[in-house]
Amino acid sequence: MSGQPNTRLADLFGLAGWSKGELARLVNRQAAAMGHPQLATDTSRVRRWIDMGEIPRDPVPRVLAALFTERLGRVVTIEDIGLVRHGRAGKRQGDGIEEHPDGVPWPPERTAAVLTEFTGMDLMLNRRGLVGAGAALAAGSTLSSAMHDWLHTDPALRADAPVLDDPLHADPAGFDRYEAAPIGSQEIEELERSVEVFRAWDAARGGGLQRKAVVGQLNEVGGMLAYHHPPHLQRRLWGVAANLAVLAGWMSHDVGLEPTAQKYFVIAAHAAREGGDRPRAGEALSRAARQMVHLGRPDDALDLMKLAQSGAGERLQPRTKAMFHTIEAWAQASMGKGQAMRRTLGRAEDLFVSDRDAETPDWMQTFRDEDLYGMQALAYRTLAEFDPGAAAHAQHYAEKALALRVDGRERSKIFDHLSMASACFIADDPEQADRYARLALMSMGSNSSRRTWDRLRQMYRLTAEYAGYPKIHQLREEIRLALPKPRAKGDGNSARA
Repeated sequence: MSGQPNTRLADLFGLAGWSKGELARLVNRQAAAMGHPQLATDTSRVRRWIDMGEIPRDPVPRVLAALFTERLGRVVTIEDIGLVRHGRAGKRQGDGIEEHPDGVPWPPERTAAVLTEFTGMDLMLNRRGLVGAGAALAAGSTLSSAMHDWLHTDPALRADAPVLDDPLHADPAGFDRYEAAPIGSQEIEELERSVEVFRAWDAARGGGLQRKAVVGQLNEVGGMLAYHHPPHLQRRLWGVAANLAVLAGWMSHDVGLEPTAQKYFVIAAHAAREGGDRPRAGEALSRAARQMVHLGRPDDALDLMKLAQSGAGERLQPRTKAMFHTIEAWAQASMGKGQAMRRTLGRAEDLFVSDRDAETPDWMQTFRDEDLYGMQALAYRTLAEFDPGAAAHAQHYAEKALALRVDGRERSKIFDHLSMASACFIADDPEQADRYARLALMSMGSNSSRRTWDRLRQMYRLTAEYAGYPKIHQLREEIRLALPKPRAKGDGNSARA
């Protein structure tokens, strides 16, 4: 007991709107449902948890996490409620809670447990028809300052340290998961192939249709990581976890579950680093940066990109560096910094052309010529909001990207069509804009990506100037009919292109 209030638990308790007596009764009922009928708590004990910082024994933290997850309609972990007993990294003066409000970085030995717990809660939300949209995104600067020193250290240095509390030998009953067993190289190969299948499906159809399957697969991998495997297999298993977590984050972002997406990107960075793959950890953080630009927070994106680039280490390949620069350039364009954007895109082009590495990691194999052109088109289209002269460059690169989009990655093609349509409107070419907007609209009905609709809304705003043109008037009507209903206010997921 710290003797100080648990501010995290107090904040969530206030949001939930329960009385202390109600929470005590709910804990007893939920514990019984989870197989712990002997647990009995009362109002005075709840008061000690909140007001005195007392940390209850297992299973109470997990019970509380489940109750708050269901009540608030978003994933709440035991880290979120400040009830972790071991490995508390930093402390704020006087309150006993971790220094960083998003609970990162957690100690290395917590990664498998956090991964398993978070995915389990996410799956529970899916089963009960809830949506995980109630949390707030952490600022880019907050994540960067929290993770900088941790990401720059070598996890291999821990190999000779004494093992005090090794979760790889933890009691399986401590995790909400199936009874996993040690696995071999064949099973890991199958998991690696499943990542490729999920990745292709996401690119073709959007994140909404397979997100639950990816989260479920990641939950199983978290269970596998709770057992000790030979080092070469354990590294590969961490790699699978990182790839699945990035994909779960990207799919969550694609359907508008922004705080959930950010948590998965952070989990992916932890998993990649645990597997000794710092470039993969940097790429996971670059996804969080790209998410920030989409949400209209380019300054946060630039903070995250600095960490992604520095934390990825010396093994970062030119193609990966090029991809990082395109995200940085998009953020600069969103701030109207045209000169900086052009310089950054120039560096991206030079690096991309210089890449001669035949062994491109699997997670970078989807960043090809058309993806470079697509990001250049997006950056110039974004800059054109400040400098209309940039629209011609956006059209040029969008056309080059579309000429190469032949592999079924339909979502990327939709984005390119929308970049081209927007650039055409800004360049005062409504005829061409109408053509590309309709090509995008035609494909969007069979795609589950909300991001495409967010970008369509941005393009729709540009049609207002041409509403008097019969074709554009009709296009506006068709878009209005096709657009999904706006999400409820206060869901924390408003987005900008």
